[in-house]
Amino acid sequence: MRLAEFSYDLPAELIAQYPCERRDGSRLMVVKKIAKAIEHRDFRDIAEYLGAGDCLVVNDTKVIKARLPAKKQDTGAKAEILLLEKLNDKLYKCLVDTSTKIKPGTKFIFGDDGLNATVKAESDGIRLIEFNVNGGQFSELLERFGVMPLPPYIKRSADKSDEERYQTVYAKSPGAIAAPTAGLHFTQEVLERIRAKGASVESVTLHVGYGTFKPVAVDDVARHKLEAEYFEIKEEVAQRLNGVKEKGGRIFAVGTTTCRALEYQARLVKGSKNRVDKGRGWTNLFIYPPYNFKFVDALVTNFHLPKTTLLMLAAAFCGKELLFRAYEEAVREKYRFYSYGDSMLIV
Repeated sequence: MRLAEFSYDLPAELIAQYPCERRDGSRLMVVKKIAKAIEHRDFRDIAEYLGAGDCLVVNDTKVIKARLPAKKQDTGAKAEILLLEKLNDKLYKCLVDTSTKIKPGTKFIFGDDGLNATVKAESDGIRLIEFNVNGGQFSELLERFGVMPLPPYIKRSADKSDEERYQTVYAKSPGAIAAPTAGLHFTQEVLERIRAKGASVESVTLHVGYGTFKPVAVDDVARHKLEAEYFEIKEEVAQRLNGVKEKGGRIFAVGTTTCRALEYQARLVKGSKNRVDKGRGWTNLFIYPPYNFKFVDALVTNFHLPKTTLLMLAAAFCGKELLFRAYEEAVREKYRFYSYGDSMLIV
């Protein structure tokens, strides 16, 4: 498939700059794959689409304050460092945003003498940076100096409210540099409503990294290489998910990250219900049409940027023609798009 096939026009005013006043106050577009029908609901109605024996699977990753305002030690020139991947307690892969030249040996300072950093190497625009902490833990200083990493299409600086709203209510495993945004709509009340229907709620982990939002730079989609991201599915979670499948229940994945973790560990079982294996490690599973889903039955997702791997996964899940018809209707109905925007349920 060609990259141009995943393009669409979006008025800039539909890109949400702030979240709804209430997490569950967003709109919900329901896309029915078999009937090829579209419904317009409120997000708090989502429990109506789950039944007894179904399971909602969420990604419990927690966003770290991955943006670090900095200054070059020698000139005082401003810079911003975005942490991409932790290699050890001191060493990270990073992106550096600055108007001045950065080369190995460049040193940065942050706020005071408690934290400084040195560029050790560079490859394809990604810098290997070693952080030096004079007392305390790096995680503590990151909490002090760091800023929530809002995506660039949100044309404002992160404020105090984003520390809560750019985080799911069930986030507990620090490590993401972007939120699993499909989960931002859920409240404890909505989750309890789902449980009251006789459905269960389970958690997996996938730390959203650079791979999720790295631009696709090749015309032939199949040639794109997704950057690996860390995931974990605990043994007891896998057992309960397999139990849901064996009893005929459906798996509702909250977000493309949850979907990718489950599909990466999914196994086709001849003559039986498909299963998911426990596991932890790194996945670069890239899902695009015509991928054959092995384990996930329904997908909760946001409205995604054109030409992105997230949009391609959604297109694979419900069919490209139906998805783009839904996006056209979302634009007509003035849905709010992207991270702080409205929600879609594909069933």
